[in-house]
Amino acid sequence: MVMNYAFTNGKILDGTKDMQIQEGLCILVENGTITDIVPNTADLSDYKVIDLHGNYIIPGLINMHVHLAGNGKPQKKQRDNEKLVKKIMSSSLTRAIAYKMVSGFATDELLSGVTTIRTLGGLGNFDTRLRDEIEAGTKIGPRILASNEGISVPGGHMAGSVAIAASTIPEALEHLEKSKKENVNLIKLMVTGGVLDAKEKGVPGELKMSPEMIRAICEKAHADGYVVAAHVESPEGVRVALENGVDSIEHGAKMDDDMIRLFKKHNAFLCTTLSPALPYALFDRTLTNATEVEQYNGNVVFEGIIDCAKKALANDIPVVLGNDVGCPWITQYDFWRELHYFHKYVGVSNSFALYTATKRSAELAGIGDITGSIEKGKAADMIVTKENPLENLQALRNLEMVISNGKLIEKPKIKKRKQVETELDKFL
Repeated sequence: MVMNYAFTNGKILDGTKDMQIQEGLCILVENGTITDIVPNTADLSDYKVIDLHGNYIIPGLINMHVHLAGNGKPQKKQRDNEKLVKKIMSSSLTRAIAYKMVSGFATDELLSGVTTIRTLGGLGNFDTRLRDEIEAGTKIGPRILASNEGISVPGGHMAGSVAIAASTIPEALEHLEKSKKENVNLIKLMVTGGVLDAKEKGVPGELKMSPEMIRAICEKAHADGYVVAAHVESPEGVRVALENGVDSIEHGAKMDDDMIRLFKKHNAFLCTTLSPALPYALFDRTLTNATEVEQYNGNVVFEGIIDCAKKALANDIPVVLGNDVGCPWITQYDFWRELHYFHKYVGVSNSFALYTATKRSAELAGIGDITGSIEKGKAADMIVTKENPLENLQALRNLEMVISNGKLIEKPKIKKRKQVETELDKFL
């Protein structure tokens, strides 16, 4: 049940670019919306008072690149995802089990402080279905901006698992119509291969989708009012994707002047995803079971993403963060690590990392008027931490409270994977 709350005695970090700690103020919430921010001395008799005892209250985090079907479990060997998904979706019983799992992962996102997610490739129409159930209050989870299944090509990235394999442009446009009927929020394309698709050194992110197909999909999607996000892991991929109308580059690659020009010309933004590349690049291969080629390519992609993010920021190209959850070693509760890597490897301040994962992401996702900051008129999407995240982003690891659309979850608990925690903690 949504009540009227007054959050007092908190140290407010509002999510704006130059946020400073604000004290002595009280956040008023009615029917899930922040109605006012007033001095602590105000009359609060109409509200249930929540004393934050000097803890920090900040906007809920926004994870801009999520695959809800993945659990982040380390893999002994590469899975045949297409075969697995085929099996999962083959009967009503296995589909029901898979949907329950996906719903559970969405709850984990919320309990870890992520109050909005943008899903970029999922099982069938699960993501829009879950989005609507969360909105209706029958499921617990974050606000979801869903693309459902992405569009790939035969032999392309994630083809047959969380993306369809379109052999022709009419096939791709047909899928667009289907997505439209499912009421998706955006469209996802798999323009290049990924780290594990490359068979030789130095060529991760091979261009898989033709420029003509990208253009045809983007034109139709834009005409229907959708933005288009594209999986891209090579400079050639970035150029072809931007030239043909893509709105956001997911992952990125080593940036040159031409790419900078194209980003600016097309008003596109970059979604940085350091989390999935890090294990392949930096872990001992006995842990990832990666071949020498995969590790080499993992490093090319990792360095490429860092370079892309640094040059984007230096050239005023907007950047947001996603952790590509579902990849091995990347769990549904660990988004805070992406902020930490952004600070560590791209060199931004903690405050800028926090702004990027809150207000900035909301703006670029097209929901800046709804969420992303602690301001009058915004949804009450907030999290409470004991420590100050401006001093150390690890403060986001353990939360005192999550508030989602005005609903309170105190002392949220999540079951964590010990091995994943132990290995990733070595890179903090």
